[in-house]
Amino acid sequence: MRTERTFLSAEWRNLVMLNYEVEPSILAGRVPAGCELDAWSGRYFVSVVGFQFLGTRVLGLAIPFHRNFEEVNLRFYVRHKNQGDWRRGVVFIRELVPKRAIALVANHVYGENYRALPMRHAVELSQQADSNRVSYEWRQNNHWEGLSVTFSGDPVLPAEEAEETFITEHYWGYAQQPGHSAVEYQVEHPRWLVWHADTASLKCDVSSLYGAEFRDALSGSPSTAFIADGSPVVVRRGRQLQ
Repeated sequence: MRTERTFLSAEWRNLVMLNYEVEPSILAGRVPAGCELDAWSGRYFVSVVGFQFLGTRVLGLAIPFHRNFEEVNLRFYVRHKNQGDWRRGVVFIRELVPKRAIALVANHVYGENYRALPMRHAVELSQQADSNRVSYEWRQNNHWEGLSVTFSGDPVLPAEEAEETFITEHYWGYAQQPGHSAVEYQVEHPRWLVWHADTASLKCDVSSLYGAEFRDALSGSPSTAFIADGSPVVVRRGRQLQ
């Protein structure tokens, strides 16, 4: 398999993943060409994911004032068959970052759906591991919105077929392009340790941010909520799906 050149390298840390079960009909029109919806145990999910980008380099270069920042995204899960093997990936519905230049580059290079908003985060970790909290917030329509979790205990490495693995371990990204084509790009990182959240909340104007079709699913409590420790990552250059 040909390996594409590295486009971006960074660390992704303190990943908060709120997962909501949805009807596949809500997602069907967003599936990129060459892909199909992926399910875990017959259930389809969207996830709101917040995390820290740290030490970011683009094409090997460290861009001043654009190395450390937050991202929050809404994503769903697909798969693509390549030479008889399934590649499990994600499609992003909306991605939030605090830097306009980051949004412009990502939208241009990958055809993604980035939006720049003021953002902030808080990471509160206890040395006794009994009272931890992580939150990510963004300012929309003159109001702060966000997601937050609390968690405790020690993280674990999920089993290969566990729901936590399905949610956290996707090594491909897919983005629909104009003209009914799609871009595929590879994401490389080791497997992550995971905590289950003790409490989890999402407070935002869902219709304004993501679309009215997601209002019902995202207005309730998440089906599950995980926190991943994270790791260094490499994002490869994208290529057109054949």
